Amino acid sequence: MSELNEMNEMSSRPAKRRSVLAAAVAVAAGAVATSGTPVRAASAQPGRSAPGTRAASTVGHRAWTAHRDWLTGTHEGTRAVQGGRPGVVIEEPHGTYAYKDPHTGREQTWEYARWTSPEHSPEAPASEAIVSWNAHTPRGTWIRAEIRATYSDGGTSPWYTMGIWTSGDGDDVPRRTSVDKQKDGSTSVSTDTLAVDDRATGLRVTAYRLRVTLYRARGSDTGPTVWRLGAMTSDVPDRFEVPASEPGRAAELKVPRYSQEIHKGQYPEYDGGGEAWCSPTSSQMILEFWGRKPTAEDLEWVNPDYADPQVCHAARYTFDYQYEGCGNWPFNTAYATTYRDMQAAVTRLDDLGQAERLIAAGIPLITSQSFIESELDGAGYGTPGHLMTVVGFTPDGDIVANDPAAPDNPSVRRVYKRRQWENIWLRTKRKDADGKTTSATGGVCYLYFPLDLSDEQREVLGELGVL
Repeated sequence: MSELNEMNEMSSRPAKRRSVLAAAVAVAAGAVATSGTPVRAASAQPGRSAPGTRAASTVGHRAWTAHRDWLTGTHEGTRAVQGGRPGVVIEEPHGTYAYKDPHTGREQTWEYARWTSPEHSPEAPASEAIVSWNAHTPRGTWIRAEIRATYSDGGTSPWYTMGIWTSGDGDDVPRRTSVDKQKDGSTSVSTDTLAVDDRATGLRVTAYRLRVTLYRARGSDTGPTVWRLGAMTSDVPDRFEVPASEPGRAAELKVPRYSQEIHKGQYPEYDGGGEAWCSPTSSQMILEFWGRKPTAEDLEWVNPDYADPQVCHAARYTFDYQYEGCGNWPFNTAYATTYRDMQAAVTRLDDLGQAERLIAAGIPLITSQSFIESELDGAGYGTPGHLMTVVGFTPDGDIVANDPAAPDNPSVRRVYKRRQWENIWLRTKRKDADGKTTSATGGVCYLYFPLDLSDEQREVLGELGVL
């Protein structure tokens, strides 16, 4: 999401209105159209940077998704269920909980049950963690996702709330929300990202547990199902520039094209369209690539004069009432999984080669990047944080992106220079339009994919730790 100011930086919103969520804390079923042949140097490995340019990865991703996963950990009133989509459900309430919604003032007492994961130690100690989940929340139900970190100095964090989530927004459920002002003097939470406050001290997260609490109305026999709970951890080093990589396989996916800008001024209660809707617009493009979209009944609430009402729908149901925007990353991935047999995760990639592997396997990705206008030829704007979809690579290795910042749908498809795009996406530090040093996302992306996957798709997602 982005807005032009006098320096052509899209940043006239208050500081908390950010689409680059991790960056704010870093400083404290389409067809594959293949064109041409690989132009990678013979000595480079498929999907990897050229030899000698790729440092050891600090990124880890662990998700609990299988029935055997849900049988582990601690069950407090929950039960693991099998079937085509294993998960965890309420077996019997563990207790009741009175919750006063800070956004509506309504207070209600709910039955709840809770599952806590075993402790997981990532291979690389981390300075950041982002939790994401996939869940079904029928009317009158909701979930809370939490993380508790163990530190390299032996200390532990409190249980941090990483999201209060429900797919609905009626009076029978709390509002979807992140939780502000969570900190313990060692780490803090900024919307959806847990981060070490001062990386220079050497403090890192060496292990963590995740916890999900399932809520339903008292006396109800309908509750949520959580299919996936996971976290991405990382300790990407400070860098203004990353090594250039060699191009890999050329391919382009046939992904629908939607502009966020044609929605400018629509639904101010959901942050008003335009530059604020880059994340849900990107989400909608990818969902429709996989053949999922809202029904006509789902869209009855949208003004019939508005084009692409499904984008309005995505904005409404990704909206974070605390953040006051649609850019909460896990809320977008959770929204994606409200569609039939969809899975999703927030993660981070090490290099552009991994993105090429995803595209070659038929999986587009949504990426977050920040830059001034002169750093990305052809964009026509600068931004402190913007989401776009990567849909392909040219024979020369340049990036084919569906950029929702385009003024209209026909101009959404863009080709960006490989070296420029690679750097603005993977770096963790940058200079803004005033020459001040600020942060960048360091390869953050989110992935949407169905349950039914090809062997190649399973392989690449497995390599990234997402499956």
